Amino acid sequence: MELSHTEIAPGKVVVAVTGKVRLGPESESIVTLVSDLLRQGNRTIIFNLAGVTAIDSTGVGRFIASYTQIAPTGGEMRIAGAVGHVFQAFHVSRLDT
Repeated sequence: MELSHTEIAPGKVVVAVTGKVRLGPESESIVTLVSDLLRQGNRTIIFNLAGVTAIDSTGVGRFIASYTQIAPTGGEMRIAGAVGHVFQAFHVSRLDT
């Protein structure tokens, strides 16, 4: 799994996630990155999942953990680009709204 991020406006960042988002230390880096971005003053974080090839329940949990960090700051989290089984993982968890 790889992460890259780009600031698209002041306080607004797109995080591109590629590869497999599964149980393991790699997926923990999502939560760490969110903490860093929030400390830098970013309040809107958009995750682009178009490059995600696989996700498990732990991977979905990393995004839930990210949301629980962002929400108390008055920030906003969005998921974009999820298709196929990646979209289904969020849909089944009722996280697609």
